[in-house]
Amino acid sequence: MAARPEPPNPAGKRGALRWMAGLRLVGTYAVAAAAGYAASRLHVPLPWMLGPLFVCGLLNVSGVPLQAGPHLREIGQVIVGLAIGMRFTPHLLLVSLELLPAMLVATLYIIIATFIGALIMRPLARIDPTTAFFATAAGGMADMAVVAAARGGDTNAVSIVHALRVTTVVSIVPFMVFAFGETGNVNTVDPTASHDLLLLGLGLVIAYLGAQALRPTVIPNPWLLGSLLPSAVLGATGLLNVAVPGLLIIAAQVMIGVWLSLRFRRDLFVRLPRVAASGLLIGVLLILAAALGAEALSLATGLPLTTSFLALAPAAITEMVLTAKAMHADAELVTAFHIVRIAVISSTILIVFRVYRFVLRSQYDSGV
Repeated sequence: MAARPEPPNPAGKRGALRWMAGLRLVGTYAVAAAAGYAASRLHVPLPWMLGPLFVCGLLNVSGVPLQAGPHLREIGQVIVGLAIGMRFTPHLLLVSLELLPAMLVATLYIIIATFIGALIMRPLARIDPTTAFFATAAGGMADMAVVAAARGGDTNAVSIVHALRVTTVVSIVPFMVFAFGETGNVNTVDPTASHDLLLLGLGLVIAYLGAQALRPTVIPNPWLLGSLLPSAVLGATGLLNVAVPGLLIIAAQVMIGVWLSLRFRRDLFVRLPRVAASGLLIGVLLILAAALGAEALSLATGLPLTTSFLALAPAAITEMVLTAKAMHADAELVTAFHIVRIAVISSTILIVFRVYRFVLRSQYDSGV
């Protein structure tokens, strides 16, 4: 009598899948760490973020199964938020208030640059006006995709253009800054900061709780801004002054670099090649616009060119702040410029969208 086949074991299959996922996770970060180390030995700027970004991004597009850890990017942003917040002082807050008019003008310049980018993007990528506008807007990737979807835009196209813009800026700007900018003289390590691990743990918990408090709000990038704001209050008032170890900053860069690398999905490049190519071109044009604007901003305010360039760079705040720290530039002022940019764009994006549609209608009516 033939033996009956063993019934399938769902629990065993689930266990095997969990093991495979765990191995992919460990393998991904092992490759990322090795890429970061290699980049650091080659003196690549921001090596622990750009190394994982380039290597893991290439592997992901090639079809190698990679996996990012749940919430690791967010934890990386909390670490960066605490590190920057601890550097805020009453003097810096006063300087930021004095520069507020310049920050508002810089934000208006960014809005105009991305507005023009949308007008170029629409015929270049052959996409609808709504998708073109939100794909080039200087807001967060997830936020712009959601708003675009609510107005009939293509969320996949919006996502891939934002991913390409951020990655292009993150990949090119540090090299431009290191090649043409001047290294600043800002000391990134406060000699008076405490190295007590218990105080560091307290700071991380407060920063994490601040990020959690901001999550339900409409404010973009809550993990960075939510952790930065309470840290800045504690730092400026002197209630807490703790040093964030360099190893934690390296870990944060690796976490963020891996997350960025996995935004590159092979299927999107295959399905939307024209959109991807157009997004890459728009990213380069926005970098050039930021470089030109930085010259004017430095002349008007006396800020170092490196600080002005990073303040205007059309990328996520986290990456530009990390670049500023690596260049010993004023990362806190760069942060302040980006916070004003985020606040203004988040509150005016739909107004600017109406202006954009009015301009398009005027073009159609005039036969342009």
